[in-house]
Amino acid sequence: MFDLDLWREIFQSINKNRTRSLLSGFTVTFAILLFTILFGIANGLENTFEEAFGTDANNSIVIYSGRTSEAHNGLQAGRKIQFKNEDRDFLLDKYGDKVQYFTSKVNKSVNASFRGEKNNYQLRGVYPEYMFIENNVIKDGRYINQNDVENKIKVVVIGRAVENELFSKTNPIGKYINLSGIPYKVVGVFTDDEGDNEENVIYMPISTMQSVYGNNDYVDLMHLTYNPEMNSDQALSFGNSIKKSLKDRFDVARSDQRAIRIFNMAQGTKQVDVMTSSLTIIILVIGFGTLIAGIVGISNIMIFIVKERTKEIGIRKALGASPRSIVSIILIESIIITAIAGYFGLLIGVGVLEAVGPSLKEYFIKDPGVDNSLVIGATLTLIIAGTLAGYLPAKKASRIKPIIALRND
Repeated sequence: MFDLDLWREIFQSINKNRTRSLLSGFTVTFAILLFTILFGIANGLENTFEEAFGTDANNSIVIYSGRTSEAHNGLQAGRKIQFKNEDRDFLLDKYGDKVQYFTSKVNKSVNASFRGEKNNYQLRGVYPEYMFIENNVIKDGRYINQNDVENKIKVVVIGRAVENELFSKTNPIGKYINLSGIPYKVVGVFTDDEGDNEENVIYMPISTMQSVYGNNDYVDLMHLTYNPEMNSDQALSFGNSIKKSLKDRFDVARSDQRAIRIFNMAQGTKQVDVMTSSLTIIILVIGFGTLIAGIVGISNIMIFIVKERTKEIGIRKALGASPRSIVSIILIESIIITAIAGYFGLLIGVGVLEAVGPSLKEYFIKDPGVDNSLVIGATLTLIIAGTLAGYLPAKKASRIKPIIALRND
């Protein structure tokens, strides 16, 4: 049952002993403040690492072709390796169970125009899966679909920046855009979180692009995403298997590093994982070191407080207070001070991170912040530590005979 007199007595004790209360609270506030700032900075560094990968799928592999640098099986060095549509089919047949999305890609620079407005853009011939690899978001209309690819339909999907430059006065959906003298129907507009660099792009079905601009089945590169359940080591092994298979397919020496090249995001992901893991360990050591220092501090203060209040305890016992009530008063007072001080430490820490956050970008710390549950957990740890530290001496003091407690210096 809620005892109003007990709580009134506790707050009166806190008010009368402000120095003692402030000293107890300062230790907790400082510990939680440092804890919050340290973990906030660590999260900011992780955000920077994640931003370095942009919004593209972080489980992607890009396969490039080049020229051989070594003679092999009677074939001379300098031979050009040219990927075709059948190479995509070959890899899908062999590794389909490990592939999430797969597209070949053809690139070309084109002059685009619409009703007097014109500019140069990059044109990309792709499969519908490319939308998920590049993480494009449809703003209006639709993306390229399988029917467009199978029937070589002359349709395009334009980026938001292209829409703003060429179609500022009209909705582009259903209109025809002229690409280097050939009209194409605009069926969609997409956005990309990477901004104008990726939104200054026009996509069309790869089959249409191959037919119109080359009358062949050549592709410039292949781009896939692997099963996201793979870890970094498995993904790196998968990438190496793809390279080995393609080298065998094109009679390329195993030691040739130029003919077939692979960019595997798993390599960067693994490096980032190592860096963030190392950073997390360092921050945890420092953060928990700070927390332990706070625990030691609040524990010492609690022991001192109980010793200081020995005479008070003797008076309470002389007036008929039970040992249980004496212990309760001391512990509840400790919990209140620790909880309030911890909350202020959290507020100050979050305030500091928000105030200095923008200026930390130049030090590669982006949007520093901390999970409140983590800090609340740290505060609860301090509360429990303070409670345990105060309980034993408070229990011991509550058993002292009043006459002995009153004689204590």
